[in-house]
Amino acid sequence: MAQKTSLSGPPAAIGPVAEPGNTPQAATTAPTTTDIELTRLMEAIYLKYSYDFRDYSGASQKRRVLYALTQLACPSISELQSRVVHDPRVFQQVLQYLTIPVSEMFRDPSFFLALRQQVVPHLRTYASLKVWIAGCSTGEEVYSLAILLREEGLLERSLIYATDINPASLDKARQGIFPLSSIRGFTANYQQSGGKRAFGDYYTAAYAAAIFDKSLRENIVFADHSLATDSVFSETQLVLCRNVLIYFTKKLQDRAFGLFHESLGHRGFLGLGSKETIDFSSYATRFEPLVRAERIFRKRPGLG
Repeated sequence: MAQKTSLSGPPAAIGPVAEPGNTPQAATTAPTTTDIELTRLMEAIYLKYSYDFRDYSGASQKRRVLYALTQLACPSISELQSRVVHDPRVFQQVLQYLTIPVSEMFRDPSFFLALRQQVVPHLRTYASLKVWIAGCSTGEEVYSLAILLREEGLLERSLIYATDINPASLDKARQGIFPLSSIRGFTANYQQSGGKRAFGDYYTAAYAAAIFDKSLRENIVFADHSLATDSVFSETQLVLCRNVLIYFTKKLQDRAFGLFHESLGHRGFLGLGSKETIDFSSYATRFEPLVRAERIFRKRPGLG
């Protein structure tokens, strides 16, 4: 497999996710064999494939790797490391466990309602819009935003960058096909988020799947991008990165916030997940809350 190239995509949190081992008591505890093996696996993945998971949340990462061991019938993390290094196909399998997609359309409907009511009026003032959805997974949030922008008359003058580190997830996102069994929940979310039409107008049902209108994808660019290693996109007016940062250490959270700050133009908007906040990061003073309850922030003026 070719190396990944750069582009130039917990608890009820009120701050960065605390890592087991960040407390003074835990700091004196020697790492377990599992911890050592896990560290070596992530280092090997980075050196071999340029995917950097070294600053992902340790507890979540450990759970996912241990689950991968059972699914791949692998006796130990060290053995898994050997397989990953020598067989790119195994790495692709492991990647699916490290980046388990958990998403739904119009997730947290009140967030999308706040976007409509509090952010869209500002976005209307731009002749053209650029939006970055970082960590887009299999695309549910991308299509949600595309529908919202269409209903607000903004999609045709928007360019949406939808990024993720998982090629398989990006392929699914490009297809715009979701299980028909999920549509009932998606529809309820859409209605609660202030949707203005029948949700069924946006997809065709066929073979137990919902195929979303391809016109929604015309203004979307799906791209491979890592918040751990890659740089920013050109000036954007809105950045969404929801339910991704909870899996990062504080160091990696700060790197991501730096990318978002650099990407956003003057007075741009940042939307985070319901259990995430910028308040305790090194970029806290560079943003101000617009709708704090929904984790929507705005770049402060005069700070770069």
